[in-house]
Amino acid sequence: MSSIQVDVVSAEESIFSGPAKFVALPGEAGELGILPGHVPLITRIKPGAVRIEMADGSEEFVFVAGGILEVQPSHITVLSDTAIRGKDLDEAKAAEARKAAEEAIKNAKSDIDIAKATSELSVMAAQIAALRKYRQKK
Repeated sequence: MSSIQVDVVSAEESIFSGPAKFVALPGEAGELGILPGHVPLITRIKPGAVRIEMADGSEEFVFVAGGILEVQPSHITVLSDTAIRGKDLDEAKAAEARKAAEEAIKNAKSDIDIAKATSELSVMAAQIAALRKYRQKK
């Protein structure tokens, strides 16, 4: 069976690097599924879970807060300011951050404040959804 090299990189570190037989992640226009030999592609991705299926059938989950995806026939690169391994996600922290973002929206004094808080709320909601999806697979 063929595989494709996958690299998931955050601003701070490399989160995942290794071969995979399938990768699924949230593209701007919907869920993307990538197999070895995929045509070249560069696109933005939305906050959510990157699911990496290994050759042995096991899966790795990584939450990304949006970013850029580059696909080459034998290599996938996911670049994100924030990327967190599924096993490192903390639902309590994410729920607390979501509440803070909701409060910031209520107390916003300008359109920019509302936009920032709405963006943060979207990312936290996606992180909680990714965590639940990760736990469901376990």
